[in-house]
Amino acid sequence: MNETQAHKTFPRLISIAGSDPSGGAGIQADIKTCEAFGVYSSTAITAITVQNTFGVTQVKMLDADLVVAQIRAIMEDIGADVIKIGMLASESIVDAVAAILDELAPETPIVLDPVMVATSGGQLLELEAVEKMKKHLLPMVDLITPNVDEAEFLTGRRPEDAQGLIKAGEKLLEMGAGAALMKGGHLDEAMVTDVLVTNEGNQIMMAPRLRSRHTHGTGCTLASAVACGLAQGLDLILAVNQAREYVHEAIKSAPKLGQGNGPLGHNLNPNSGNTEASKKLDNPFSVLKDP
Repeated sequence: MNETQAHKTFPRLISIAGSDPSGGAGIQADIKTCEAFGVYSSTAITAITVQNTFGVTQVKMLDADLVVAQIRAIMEDIGADVIKIGMLASESIVDAVAAILDELAPETPIVLDPVMVATSGGQLLELEAVEKMKKHLLPMVDLITPNVDEAEFLTGRRPEDAQGLIKAGEKLLEMGAGAALMKGGHLDEAMVTDVLVTNEGNQIMMAPRLRSRHTHGTGCTLASAVACGLAQGLDLILAVNQAREYVHEAIKSAPKLGQGNGPLGHNLNPNSGNTEASKKLDNPFSVLKDP
């Protein structure tokens, strides 16, 4: 098998993110998600966290030069079909990551999960870094996947419903993002409503809300699952639909570990039939075009 054939057989993804020793989020969740999708994962770690299902208690940011060295080592050897970015932690890392990706991978699709605050409330991105992210990184990304809190941080407006998600998403596109998957899981609604905002139109996507405390790492997992779909050649809408269904099933199959906000059940096969559910009449997921 030559190198070109290997790339087609093994889609490649590099995750640039923080480490979660509990295995539910961050780099560890990204690797598990890639494994489920049959995508080869490489990593560049930005920070070491001390956390479990109760929350984050310590964060040690790595030197920006070390983060860049990891990215360079991967991109100049293995390469990547898609870049997934999670926790960047500091202003210097945001600047350094934007610069190295502009140098080495200007045409490679980027999925950015703008990790800012942990579910438990721990700060995961320096406030000074938010402006750097908006100025230097946001115009480079093909897709950003903010939750309600992150959307407010980035746009200054807090979404309260689907129309609010659309308006915040449109603001992110004005700021340079190629598309925005606006996550509505934090909204107080019976159904979970997400909106994919693109320059071609908006897709309002709804799914039943699962009442579970085992949701640690849902944001990391969703962004990675979308990135996996893109690495495999799916268009954005199909990649998003597949990823949402994967996360839904991963919450349902959570191993129920830990005494707090437990991890998902990543050990699923997205190609086993679950991701074909959108074609079935009894599918609980629905997708509407915004008029």
